[in-house]
Amino acid sequence: MSVQCEVSVKQAAGASMSVFERWLTLWVGLCILVGIGLGQLVPAPFQFLGELEVAQVNIPVGLLIWVMIVPMLIRIDFGALHQVRDHWRGIGVTLFVNWAVKPFSMALLAWLFIRGLFAQWLPAEQLDAYVAGLILLAAAPCTAMVFVWSRLTGGDPYFTLSQVALNDTIMVFAFAPIVGLLLGLSSIVVPWATLLTSVALYILIPVIIAQLWRRRLLQQGQARFDATLDALGHASILALLATLILLFAFQGEAILAQPLIILLLAVPILIQVFFNSALAYWLNRAVGEKHAVACPSALIGASNFFELAVAAAISLFGFESGAALATVVGVLIEVPVMLLVVRVANRTKGWYEQGRRVPANV
Repeated sequence: MSVQCEVSVKQAAGASMSVFERWLTLWVGLCILVGIGLGQLVPAPFQFLGELEVAQVNIPVGLLIWVMIVPMLIRIDFGALHQVRDHWRGIGVTLFVNWAVKPFSMALLAWLFIRGLFAQWLPAEQLDAYVAGLILLAAAPCTAMVFVWSRLTGGDPYFTLSQVALNDTIMVFAFAPIVGLLLGLSSIVVPWATLLTSVALYILIPVIIAQLWRRRLLQQGQARFDATLDALGHASILALLATLILLFAFQGEAILAQPLIILLLAVPILIQVFFNSALAYWLNRAVGEKHAVACPSALIGASNFFELAVAAAISLFGFESGAALATVVGVLIEVPVMLLVVRVANRTKGWYEQGRRVPANV
């Protein structure tokens, strides 16, 4: 194994929740209040920022998203891809749930709840946008936080690292086609040029920059690498909070008019989290993978790369769209829901190991 890969594994094994991450729901809630308040009191500056666009890409948000995404991608070691063969069953389950089940199950839930059961309580003109936002959220599997969830369940750091690297590689090629397909099936017009631009701006280019930067930092030594990531981590947090305040400044009137919107949007997100994590957990047990592999495999699909989803929603549909709001609801409930999934995985370890079918060649 390369030195860089060993460094990445140690980071994955030692990943822990910062104060910001642990209280993410609180910070998002405060951003809702601050954003709505400022948007109502001083709307002019936010309108000005919202109009700073080039090819339908909002420049302030684009810069903020880069500050959020690049530090996360620097942590990823794509040299770990060769390890996928060591736990090919767990990797197979991960890919099946993340790419063949999760986006499509979310689309079904969105159609059922947003266009069906909850339609009478939601703004009619935003129904399609809410569906689109939920699809964007489900099409972007978790990148950074899965290291934290994996550690809290005693997950195998080598497997966690390799599945994240593979998932991010697939995301470059699969995100746009899957989103485009599901939006088309939902009878939502797909602005393909903007969608592909979003993929280039928020996945491809940041991955290239992050990996070049990662290599440069590691050449300067581990101390330099760690110090830079710590500094970038703080900048990433501030960028996320600023983005949320901007978004809720534009969403204020809609939320004040119908405060149940956030709760209603949370329902399909919660169902898909529990469904996909349970499915991946059970499938890993059925194919005989260890509990330390099943947990990160289940957790990566249950959580989301919400920074990408928020950026794509704003680019495709705008600040004031229901799509942008739907992706932010995912941010709001991320930590408490994932901590609940972690707790269930830990408490069922005995059940898991007792019924695990051990493959003949193990």
